[in-house]
Amino acid sequence: MSDAVSPLAPKSFPDMPPLAGVAISTHAGGLRYQGRKDLFLAALAEGTAVAGVFTQTLCPSAPVDWCRSILNDGDGTARAVVCNSGNANAFTGQAGADAASLTAEIVGDQLGIDPRRIYLASTGVIGEPLAQQPLRDELPKLVDGLDVSGVEAWHGAADAIRTTDTFAKGAWSSIDGAAAHVVGIAKGSGMIAPDMATMLGFIFTDLPVEPDLLQECLSSAVRKSFNRITVDSDTSTSDTVLLFATGEQIDDDLNDRNDARLPAFQAALDSVCLDLAQQIVRDGEGATKFVEVTVTGAANDDAATAIAKAIGDSPLVKTALAAEDANWGRIVMAVGKAGQAAERDKLAIWIGPEQVSADGMVLGSYSEDRATVHLKGDEVVVKVDVGVGDGESTIWTCDLTHGYIDINAGYRS
Repeated sequence: MSDAVSPLAPKSFPDMPPLAGVAISTHAGGLRYQGRKDLFLAALAEGTAVAGVFTQTLCPSAPVDWCRSILNDGDGTARAVVCNSGNANAFTGQAGADAASLTAEIVGDQLGIDPRRIYLASTGVIGEPLAQQPLRDELPKLVDGLDVSGVEAWHGAADAIRTTDTFAKGAWSSIDGAAAHVVGIAKGSGMIAPDMATMLGFIFTDLPVEPDLLQECLSSAVRKSFNRITVDSDTSTSDTVLLFATGEQIDDDLNDRNDARLPAFQAALDSVCLDLAQQIVRDGEGATKFVEVTVTGAANDDAATAIAKAIGDSPLVKTALAAEDANWGRIVMAVGKAGQAAERDKLAIWIGPEQVSADGMVLGSYSEDRATVHLKGDEVVVKVDVGVGDGESTIWTCDLTHGYIDINAGYRS
């Protein structure tokens, strides 16, 4: 974990409120890191509803397998979530599955709850077994440290789940100005690609939301946020977003799509997820530019997303942005390789407010100097219209600098 903070980081951690039904603990377990906290626990009120979205990789971690199993086979409720950083517990065979179940058993025993109501996440190095003895020694201490949630507890939790992140990530929203809230923390910096981005996210609300409806709301929010970011086009073994609804704020459950309160909850959830997703991009390994890519005129929205991701994932585009070089030919290249319909002779491109091309040709009014002025800022906007339909989509990415190589070349050292 670097001491240098991303130049794109927020000025401060948000003043996140306590959340009814959530108690938090962090602990320095020494599972990989020394001298810093690497374990996080949130204990949840009885009856807390849970929803989850996970990595689409074919090589998922043991905690992802565990969470999928209990989410599919359980009653839609959760009593705790545990996360360790530094070791992904991925590609570790039966030893990984044993470490995951042991974690749940120890915490369940300490809290007096069913281990299969405890959700798990791990992040860090792939392929190294997660030793059992430190879990036996340190997890009880983690449970002993449980205390009420609040801004210091949320900040500590966001710190404890970091790996190469340079800052702790948190976001919150009140629900339609009411006493209820959505609060979330996340980690992510590299190995970030849509569906899902390489990240962990833990989101909590004190509203009572029925589990199936909660899952619909989370899946919708993820499609518009975590699945629209990319740092380096690589998808992790461990991607997990979990949403917990404690129901401790009001008694009347949200269990119907027609409930008048649902739009306000969805808006608050969308806001928190997008804020966290964009913070992950702002912490992209070695990043100096936060980049928004919008594609319009595509065959449909999915095609627009595919084209935008091709632009955002292109090393040639990303290095040009890092160099503040208005090399728009690289954008044309990325559109052409996306595998989606695009009309070459209708292609239009903008770099910031400067229109580069129209009808497949560079404009006589185009000024590379004006485009370069835009690229010198730390927030860059690229827009492309591909001229075939009404589909549109926006994704968020960052530039690619030598800092990315420095971080990843020495990640295990």
